[in-house]
Amino acid sequence: MDRLKGKVAIVTGSTSGIGVGIARLFAAEGAKVVICGRREANGQKVVDSIKEAGGEAWYHFMDIAVPESIEKVFADTVEKYGKIDILVNNAANVALKDGRVDELSLEMWDAVFESNMRGTFYSIKSVLPYMQKNEKGGSIINIGSMASCGGDLGTTAYACAKAGVDMLTKYTALQYGKQNIRCNCVRPGLIVTPENEARVPQVLKDIFTSNIMVNRYGCPEDIGHMCVYLASDESEYFTGQVVTVDGGLNAHVSTVAQFKELNSRTW
Repeated sequence: MDRLKGKVAIVTGSTSGIGVGIARLFAAEGAKVVICGRREANGQKVVDSIKEAGGEAWYHFMDIAVPESIEKVFADTVEKYGKIDILVNNAANVALKDGRVDELSLEMWDAVFESNMRGTFYSIKSVLPYMQKNEKGGSIINIGSMASCGGDLGTTAYACAKAGVDMLTKYTALQYGKQNIRCNCVRPGLIVTPENEARVPQVLKDIFTSNIMVNRYGCPEDIGHMCVYLASDESEYFTGQVVTVDGGLNAHVSTVAQFKELNSRTW
């Protein structure tokens, strides 16, 4: 349980959902974890739960859409803990309006990109000077989405923004790898969290589970375990990769679920 012992980690958007699962596992593995988000009460609950379990955590307000807010998180973390070893770019505003190309206004498009692409870019840009001072560099983990794996009927701006995160991951890994700064991206599949479970209809769960290779949909800890590996020294030869953690959803052709219903193995 000491895979991240001595490391300082910032997990953006960790006041709810996937970010909480990542933060708790990081703390359980010995990291000092900075909980970031706009909801202070939620963030403090996460900090308290980590401390009750014997870990170390600290809440800091952060608005991913405000550059000065991003800068302050990094500066204050270094002032408190002396360094930053790990950054998980998880924050995004999932409540923004999206849709088909003909339905999107420029304002809607820009808002989605500001939250999902611009914020990730500026967080990476802001943390690099601190990681460059570390003898062992650091690990940057971007949280992408399976939405960037292929076309869908809606969420056009979100999918395009997350596809941009995939490529930003590769560019960052290439440009700073010689300084021992690694960058990888984790693309979650259907992740049901305590916050969204009541809003995920059973019909949607059924559609996904009929296509997922394992017998369940995902939980925040599934993403957290992958992030622990990418944050640890175990993955020091692993960079520039986009890893899809989706129970095998995207590992087969799109007609598999329908042919399973027909008890057929071929067309």
